[in-house]
Amino acid sequence: MSSSANRPRPSGATSLGPGEGHLAPVSVRRPLLIAVAVLIGVVLLATAIGPADLSPATVLSVLASHVPWWHAHTAASVINQAIVWQIRLPRVVLAGLVGSMLAAGGASYQGVFRNPLADPYLLGVAAGAGLGATIAIVSANQSTYLLPIAAFVGGTIAVTLTYLVGSRSGRNSSGASIVLAGVAVAAVFTALQTNLQQQHAADLQPVYAWILGSLSVATWSDVTLILPYVALSAVVLLAHRRLLDVLRVGEEEASALGVHPQRVRLTVVAAATLGTAAAVSVSGLIGFVGIIVPHLVRLTTNASYRVVLPVSMVSGASFLILADLGARMLNAPAEIPLGVVTAFIGGPFFIFVLRSRRSHLGVL
Repeated sequence: MSSSANRPRPSGATSLGPGEGHLAPVSVRRPLLIAVAVLIGVVLLATAIGPADLSPATVLSVLASHVPWWHAHTAASVINQAIVWQIRLPRVVLAGLVGSMLAAGGASYQGVFRNPLADPYLLGVAAGAGLGATIAIVSANQSTYLLPIAAFVGGTIAVTLTYLVGSRSGRNSSGASIVLAGVAVAAVFTALQTNLQQQHAADLQPVYAWILGSLSVATWSDVTLILPYVALSAVVLLAHRRLLDVLRVGEEEASALGVHPQRVRLTVVAAATLGTAAAVSVSGLIGFVGIIVPHLVRLTTNASYRVVLPVSMVSGASFLILADLGARMLNAPAEIPLGVVTAFIGGPFFIFVLRSRRSHLGVL
């Protein structure tokens, strides 16, 4: 019998079969149902609260009237219907999609790099998207149509360069080399962005407004724009959540079980980057969601990615909807940048993660 057979198994694992990794049964139903129930309540709350307060019953009746083939009627006034359907709900739905992707991206990056502090911006997505948005603002007369496209393309290019540079060390290049490449690529893109801002000082305010993150001009067009990318990313990440559990035992052990760590890493990083780039292209740079939400899920439910990924997606949506509600209401009628709100929450939480021993149990 080989010596590998005598190695101690990771916590929570039973007999790991070739290519599968038969881990101990983990129930995702209860935490997922709780997360979905919370999300429904948060959506109703955020849609009802605003300068014109609406009752949950009014919100529900307006939503029911837009359900296809139901033919429900609402007693809400035309103005209230417009407030719910045209102003508040697109913003709430967009916040949910963005929060879901940022949380899923954070959990996925933490899994493939086995780093509890990894977040969706680790590989240069933020720097690339920021450069793309800056180019669009200074060269296209602040075109609202070109800005999300440019941000998406910039973030995707940055991550592609990161992976190409990080993989130059060969097939056995570790996740650490890719992370270091991400730091270098982000530094270059940030320098280019700073230089561009200095050359176009008159356009600094819209650039900074985008960098700080906001959903104040959210429309159904924004939702439609990112929905295909978010859906594709979510499907791929959820399909790989079991393999992320196998990677927790280490790359050598995972390879011995028939799993290809490099292939899994590339697929997961590509999917997480696709969803993250699409999300930030319409929201700006919103930090800390990918750290806060996955860690809260691990601390309150289970460390298995079969639980962490789906529950993080749903909880990330709730978190960012609530953060956006705070951005709208804390300084009403003015708005606080959404990125500032998440930073106020994420800064102390980041310190907590650094100091907490428990933060390492679910990833390493």
